[in-house]
Amino acid sequence: MHIEQSTLVSLIRAFPMAEYRDIRKFLCSPFFTTRSDLLPLFDRIIDGPVESKATLWSDLFPDQPFDDQQLRLLMSYLHKILETYLSLAEWARDEVGQATLLAVGYRKRGLNDQYQRARSGAEKKLEKMPRRDAVYHAVRFKLMWEEYELLTVQNPTDSASFQEMVQHADAAYLSNRLRLICMAYAQRQVYKTSLDTLDLPEIVALAERPEWEGTPAVNLYLACYRMLREPDRVEHFHAFTRTLKEFQSFFDDDEMRGLYLQAINYCIRRLNSGEDHFFQEVLLLYQSALQNGYLLEQGILSRFAYHNIVAAGLHVGDLDWVNTFIHAYKGQLERKYRESSFSFNLARLEYQRRRYNAVLELLQKANYRDPLLNLAARTLLLKTWYEMGEFELLQSHLEAMRSYVQRKQVIGYHKANYLNIIRYADRIMKVNMHDEKAVAALRQAITNEEVLTEKDWLLSCLEAGV
Repeated sequence: MHIEQSTLVSLIRAFPMAEYRDIRKFLCSPFFTTRSDLLPLFDRIIDGPVESKATLWSDLFPDQPFDDQQLRLLMSYLHKILETYLSLAEWARDEVGQATLLAVGYRKRGLNDQYQRARSGAEKKLEKMPRRDAVYHAVRFKLMWEEYELLTVQNPTDSASFQEMVQHADAAYLSNRLRLICMAYAQRQVYKTSLDTLDLPEIVALAERPEWEGTPAVNLYLACYRMLREPDRVEHFHAFTRTLKEFQSFFDDDEMRGLYLQAINYCIRRLNSGEDHFFQEVLLLYQSALQNGYLLEQGILSRFAYHNIVAAGLHVGDLDWVNTFIHAYKGQLERKYRESSFSFNLARLEYQRRRYNAVLELLQKANYRDPLLNLAARTLLLKTWYEMGEFELLQSHLEAMRSYVQRKQVIGYHKANYLNIIRYADRIMKVNMHDEKAVAALRQAITNEEVLTEKDWLLSCLEAGV
C-alpha cells in the first residue's frame, strides 16, 4: 500500500487547513504527549505528498539510515494522538455533554454544592436547545439518573422521579428503535433484505400508546413507519410530510436529511410506478430541504440530488426556478463533477425551452467521464437532433451511441434501457408514418416495453409524425 493511502495520511488529509494550527498546539501539549518527534512528522505530511516511506524517513532523519519499524511505530503514535484530538474536538462541540460530565465528576467526588450547580447548568443548556430527539431524552434521563444516584444516598426509599426517568428512557429507546425499522424498510426497497428481526409489532404498539402524543422523537418516526409499512395508502405519506414540517426544528440536520430522503424516495418509487403527480410532491420536498440546508453534507450537494431536483422542476414546468437552482447550487457540487453536472442540467433546461442550438453548445463543453451521465447526455443529444430534424446526424449518433453502450461496462438495467432507446429511435426514423398498421404496431411495442425511460418522448414522436 502506498504511504499516501495509509490510515495516518488519510486522516491528516481529511482535516481542513484551518484546523492545522489547533492540531499543532495539541501535539506540543505535554498533557497529551511528551514526544518531540510527532510534530515534525505531522508538518512533513501536511507540507505535501509523500513519495515513499524511505523518502519520508530521509526528510525527517537525514543523518540516520532508514528504519522501517521505527517509522511505523512513529506513524502509529501520531495516528493514536490524532484520534485523541479528533475525539476531544467532537466533545468540545457538545456543550450539554460537557456540562453533564462535569456534574458526574462533582458527584463522584462528593462535592454536592458544585454538583447541583453543574447539573442545573446542564439542564438549562439542554432546555435552551431546540432538539427534542432521542439524544435529548437520553441526556435528560442521564441527568435524572445522576440526581437519583445522589438522592438515594441521602434517602434510599425515594422513588419520586422513577416515572419521569422511565418516560425519557422509553422515548429514547422507541425513537431509536423506530428509526432502525424505517431504515430497514428503506434498505429492503433496494436490496430485498428481510425485516424479521426488526419489524416487531410490540414496539409499534408501544409507540402508538396515547402518552406519546406530541412527543416528536416518537411521533415522527411512527409516521414514517406507517408510510413505509403501507405505501399504497397515500394518506400515510401526507401525514408523514405534515409531521415532518411540524417537528423539523426539533432534530439536527443529519437526522432531518435522512427523514426527508425517506419521503423523497417514497415519491420516486411512486413516480417509477407511473404516478406523475408525485413530481409536484417531490419538488416541494426538495425545495423545503434545500431551504433548510438538509441536503448539504459538509457544504456539498450530491450530484444525484442535483440531477433529480432539476428533473422534478422541469417536469412540473417551473423553468425559472430550475434556472435559479442550477446556477445557485453549482458551487455546492463536488469539484470533479461540477462542470459536467452544471452543463448537462443547463442543457436539459434549454431543451425544455426549445433552444436547441444552446443545448448542442452546452453538451459539447463538458467531458462526461461518468458512463451513466455520458449516456444521459447522449440521449439528450439524440432528442435534440430529432427535434431539429437533423436525421443524418442522428443516424450517425445512434450508431456511435450503440457502440458506446456495448463497449462500456454498463450494468444490466441501464444497458437494456439505452439499447431500447436507440432501437426505438431508429425504428421511428425508418417507419412509414402513412402506414397506419406499422405505426400502430410500433406504438404498441413501445408501450409494452418494460425498460424504457424515454417512453413518453418516443410515443410523442410517433404522434407528431402521424
